[in-house]
Amino acid sequence: MRDLPPTATLRAFEVATRHATFTSAAEELHITQSAVSHQLKNLEDMWGVQLFQRGKTLSLTPAGATLAPIVREFFINLESTLAGLREQKGRTRLKVSTSYSFALRWLLPRLPDLSRQHPEILVSLETINKIINFSQTESDVAIRFGSGNYPGLFSELLLREQIFPVASPGLLQRFGTPHEPVELLRFPLLMRDGSDLVPKWEQWFQQSGISVPASAESVRFADSNMTIEAALLGQGVALARSGLVEKEMVNGSLIRLFDLPFPSPVAYYFVCPKGIEAQPHIINFRGWLRAQANLAQQEWL
Repeated sequence: MRDLPPTATLRAFEVATRHATFTSAAEELHITQSAVSHQLKNLEDMWGVQLFQRGKTLSLTPAGATLAPIVREFFINLESTLAGLREQKGRTRLKVSTSYSFALRWLLPRLPDLSRQHPEILVSLETINKIINFSQTESDVAIRFGSGNYPGLFSELLLREQIFPVASPGLLQRFGTPHEPVELLRFPLLMRDGSDLVPKWEQWFQQSGISVPASAESVRFADSNMTIEAALLGQGVALARSGLVEKEMVNGSLIRLFDLPFPSPVAYYFVCPKGIEAQPHIINFRGWLRAQANLAQQEWL
């Protein structure tokens, strides 16, 4: 436990991993830029590893990229547990099952808005990627990524995404900015390994009118978070779903390449046992989710 830093220092690290500069991280934390820089330097000294490559923009080192999801999951679990301990009389707990990537990158940043609009709903998250089986989980509802085929359950379309290449400013400085899709063939291409649900470079190139062998992909990763972290580190161009890179595109740590429309063939669905979708707190939660999804899709189209 001697290598465990103060919580404020860990929070500074977690926030800095989501920003392009210490200055923007400091704005989120409501402290000075020098305080953030000092906390992270102390953390690097304590752990004996370099966490960031410092320059005009921040980027994670391989060590930082390894530690970032661990620290983020710690805060997700901590905040979820504290929310349960602070549960107030008259509030209804709603247990939501979804994927780790979707929870971290899309749902979690929006939950404060849910609390403002519906303070009577207290959400707790279960992050799991398996097919939902409500007889084997304590979750009340789920958000799942797929084709919408959920026999015996109530389901409704929640969120459709666009698929597009993203790259870090540092990578574009080294390789140049591509002006035509075919130019990406000279870039290292990052890809998530897995099922047919994940976006494929071959499909994107075909949509762009380019025939390309699957061997053009250079590196494959086990999940979406690792793929995005590798892109943030400047290791290559990632083929990303719009819902998972919102913040990075806003803060400039990832740049979308090309405005070619390529809607994802699969989408996110709200799923629950039949009958409970009509319960008042679930109606409110579904309505809030749809409103948030509509706003997000307007930004992507």
